[in-house]
Amino acid sequence: MKTNFLLLLILPLLWSCSNDQDDVYQNIPLEFKLPSNFPPLAYDLANNPPTQKGFELGKKLFYEGRLASDGIVSCGFCHIQEDAFTHHGHSLSHGVNDAIGTRNTPSIQNLGYQTSFMYDGATTHLDLQPIIPFTSPIEMNGDFSKAIAMMKGDAEYQKMFQLAFTDGQINSENMLKALGQFMLMVTSSNSRFDKYRRNEAGGTLSQQELDGYTVFNKKCASCHATDLFTDNSFRNNGLPVNPLINDVGRFRVSQLAQDLHKFKVPSLRNVEKTAPYMHDGRLYTLEAVLDHYSSGVENSATLDPILKRNGMLGIALTASEKSQLIAFLKTLTDTQYLTDKRFSEY
Repeated sequence: MKTNFLLLLILPLLWSCSNDQDDVYQNIPLEFKLPSNFPPLAYDLANNPPTQKGFELGKKLFYEGRLASDGIVSCGFCHIQEDAFTHHGHSLSHGVNDAIGTRNTPSIQNLGYQTSFMYDGATTHLDLQPIIPFTSPIEMNGDFSKAIAMMKGDAEYQKMFQLAFTDGQINSENMLKALGQFMLMVTSSNSRFDKYRRNEAGGTLSQQELDGYTVFNKKCASCHATDLFTDNSFRNNGLPVNPLINDVGRFRVSQLAQDLHKFKVPSLRNVEKTAPYMHDGRLYTLEAVLDHYSSGVENSATLDPILKRNGMLGIALTASEKSQLIAFLKTLTDTQYLTDKRFSEY
């Protein structure tokens, strides 16, 4: 299959045998090739260049339940590949001891193009993002000292850290760098829409899908911008505040009044596979999402101006336009990403 995102081995796998018959492995860089229809990469590759063994270590850590206090809840527990690395069907994230969080699990796709992470932008560096769920008492409830002790006592981790990093150290810095390498490479860029944009085989869109793309560009693309389908901004999209949670969104980080109830604009890639929707997973279908924008937007002091024009709330959408939009959104499903064994636990 022709792709524009390739996980390539720059050099062949080299093994040599020393005088004492010990295998000497040369770690191999992984090339990150930018898809032609994507904006520039935000991640600094020079600071943590991905390698084959760093990626493999990061994947093992991503699916490692022993990092959590209960020995079960890994990153992959909530980020399930076949569901575009979300927790499909769960409105709110689940954690250790059946704890329930306050937000829906987002996809981890295309994180290398993002400038902030989490719904409230609590961190701006991909390598540091795992600290938040790892140390959260509701999510993994992890402890770095215990995790490092566990890995130092594990022969497989000893070998993997030795191969992945020149210093071979099992520490929190290398642990986070390995996770960063894995998450960087988990990329979605081969949907039917991508092939359409790059004029590749398999990129044919129906008239209904093309009409939906036209509607999308007129009424949705100002927030869900570029072929990443997000502008990485924080916006209040008019959802009524859930009084049981009262999530203040970006305000929790910035403490600025203008950020109250603003949340990061999510990417719409693979949106067909990521229900339920919104930061708290309150909407279970794409139809419900479009109904919200056409007739359910609630006014507030921080409501995005795009949703409050000419004295009207929301985005005017006819029944036909809604059907066209949903048809278009389904062209963003990337089957390769959903099934790629490089990203799978087994």
